[in-house]
Amino acid sequence: MRIFIAGGTGVIGRRLVPLLVAGGHEVIALSRRSRVPGVTTVQGDVYDAAALREVVAAARPEVVMHQLTDLTSRDFAANARIRREGTRNLVDAALAAGVRRVISQSVAWAYEPGSAPADESTPLDVNAADESRRGMVDAVRTLEAITAEAPEWVVLRYGMLYGPDTWYTKGGLMADLATAGNLPTNADITSFLHIQDAATAAASAITWPSGPVNIVDNDPAPATTWLPLFAQAVGAPTPPSPTSTSRTPWARGAANTHAHTLGWSPIHPTWRTGFLS
Repeated sequence: MRIFIAGGTGVIGRRLVPLLVAGGHEVIALSRRSRVPGVTTVQGDVYDAAALREVVAAARPEVVMHQLTDLTSRDFAANARIRREGTRNLVDAALAAGVRRVISQSVAWAYEPGSAPADESTPLDVNAADESRRGMVDAVRTLEAITAEAPEWVVLRYGMLYGPDTWYTKGGLMADLATAGNLPTNADITSFLHIQDAATAAASAITWPSGPVNIVDNDPAPATTWLPLFAQAVGAPTPPSPTSTSRTPWARGAANTHAHTLGWSPIHPTWRTGFLS
């Protein structure tokens, strides 16, 4: 297949592109500045809608993949903009070029509160009480709704990424916070995902049926369980004992049963071994 990928130089994209090439696909990567090794790279900006249409049309792709984020400096407003405006422009360009399949990156922690890990039928937390969370969820909802305008579409709801080049790795943002004692040891549940598993899921999604898919490992766990091992893995001090046993209602983790039925399994099934690898 001819695959156009926006975000080919990102933390997932750098691992995804070689998988696609190895699978025999012809890859065209969009980049503002950098060249993506081993594939055709086209220069462009996802916020320049007119130019983006021309670039996508010239690429003649069968699949458009959206792996764009803007989180290098923890600029959540910029990341929300790319979810709203960037997705709008990219999907419009894909539809104008006659592309049938669009695959977009989303997250697995935007679900409404509940007592068990969320599956894909669980509604998003659009009525979140916290304003910042409500804004994040709205941007995710917008991204997913725009993606679903394509005749065929897959939304990859990734878990919390860990591994090389992520926040959750030695020298990363969360390692620094753990070292400073600024990660809370609480009952909030997280579903993690190794960065390589994010890439393998995206490569597989080119043949999946339309819909959202939770891409998470097999082991959702509270911070009281995962944080001590993460601290050990990154050389941070042992975290303090929890001050509360209550859980934020939406911090429930996510289930990957549907992904397993599609034939995807994580190479790193649990953070318990993944953190130390």
